[in-house]
Amino acid sequence: MGPLPYLIVLAVAVIATAVSVPPLRILSRKVGAMAQPGDRTVHATPTPILGGTALFIGLLVAIAVAWQLPEFGPVFAAPGNVLGVIAAATVIWLTGLIDDLRDVSAPAKVAGMVLAGSILTLVGLTIIYFRVPFLGFTLLPPDMSALITVLWVVGMANAVNLIDGLDGLAAGIVAIGAGSFFLYGWRLLEVGVIDPGNLGPLLAIITAGVCLGFLPFNFNPASIFMGDSGALLLGLLLAASTIAVGGQSDDPFSGQSWFFFAPLVIPLVILGVPLFDLVFAVVRRARNRTGVATADKQHLHHRLMDLGHGQRRTVVILWGWTAVLSCFVLIPALTSRGNGVVPIGLLALALLLFTLFAPRFGRYSDLGDKPGLSEEHINSDREASSYPEASSDPDASPDPEASPDPGVAAPSS
Repeated sequence: MGPLPYLIVLAVAVIATAVSVPPLRILSRKVGAMAQPGDRTVHATPTPILGGTALFIGLLVAIAVAWQLPEFGPVFAAPGNVLGVIAAATVIWLTGLIDDLRDVSAPAKVAGMVLAGSILTLVGLTIIYFRVPFLGFTLLPPDMSALITVLWVVGMANAVNLIDGLDGLAAGIVAIGAGSFFLYGWRLLEVGVIDPGNLGPLLAIITAGVCLGFLPFNFNPASIFMGDSGALLLGLLLAASTIAVGGQSDDPFSGQSWFFFAPLVIPLVILGVPLFDLVFAVVRRARNRTGVATADKQHLHHRLMDLGHGQRRTVVILWGWTAVLSCFVLIPALTSRGNGVVPIGLLALALLLFTLFAPRFGRYSDLGDKPGLSEEHINSDREASSYPEASSDPDASPDPEASPDPGVAAPSS
């Protein structure tokens, strides 16, 4: 199959999501679904929070259009997996939406994620093949397959939710990650490693499309937030697409990257930024003997802002790291050659130097990051000792150690 059908679906996902945003902003204001400023947020005005519904609408419209295209006939010939993804997406979207509108306990949210993951296992979208590099290859028994699948969904959903701390951060990272994974899955289709009926590449391109359609409204300064409904939905879609490709193929080509064969390692590297943030958040909170769901101000984006980066530049830096990691694993998979490591290494080094030293060279970028703010406000930002955690949850409990940052007028999503 050529790229045209996928490009059509991508365009539909972008347009359907973008068209849905303005009415949802109006609806948010009418029903009071607004993220209120608080001690843990960096936005200064109430902001609509029904953006996750736009992502959900974009998903449904894109699937409906793909269903009508003859090129995707093998994918929909046995529609069980597709219907299962729609059902799981509905469950996790509703879970996040309820949390956006009302305060939902962490166990209740996890229960919604577990239910969504369980739906995937019921329709057969599970991790069947599992390999740890250098430790061997395993065909998982059904009960272990279901458990790992559910854990994969919960992990991905939480990773996206935790990285959703600044305007456009989660949407951009997921767009890059999903787009990269689509290229990987499409390559596997071309060489015949995965079946033409595999749902993974289609889900990946739809996920990238809904993010691209939402991003213009969500980049700093955001006019709408995706909320937990959007973050959890994107995590589920990433989990489902990676399971369909990486967890259901035992062909060596499907996992060949540099010096090891492990299909599920490739999406882990592509999504390294949110997963790294998730792992260290859990470790950090366990070490501090606080609850895993307890908010703090030590996520990757907070640390970059503490270095002196503004919101926009912090977001672009983390986008850049996602792109570098994606290139690292995609080059050998797409070209069957590993000689691209040198330019990738140089690019990573340049990005590292920029990350560490850019804040030391003048104030121009901070002014650019916060349009419409006076220099007095920007200077007051620099004097602040910490940045409160951006949250798309208007009802989240404030961190008692956080202090409001009056100089940051842009919302965060």
